[in-house]
Amino acid sequence: MNSQEFVEAIKRYVGDAAIEDTVALLKSPPGRNVPPEQRARSEWYQSLRAGDADNVNGVIATAVHQTLFGLLAVLDGVRSVDNEGGRFELTYVGSTRVVLNDQQAISLHDLLNASG
Repeated sequence: MNSQEFVEAIKRYVGDAAIEDTVALLKSPPGRNVPPEQRARSEWYQSLRAGDADNVNGVIATAVHQTLFGLLAVLDGVRSVDNEGGRFELTYVGSTRVVLNDQQAISLHDLLNASG
């Protein structure tokens, strides 16, 4: 796995899944004892016109993208989460060992934005 493959996998298996799961939760919350807040959000969402529901879905997609972007920016070292000035090193270990957030290569957060 290389950096591009990692970002594509994160986008698909984390980002896209979060969007799909959130929309599905709004459409039909699972279980018998749905919390009142979740039930109210579901009823509100189901009452929306199609265009308005599409806008909500777009807001969800934007929030998920921004979350992934922020996390990848932290892993790239351009957004700090401490006062020590340390950095993260993300390594994929398979048949070979690959540093996915190599400081000399294109950053993970830029790869996410380039993937659309």
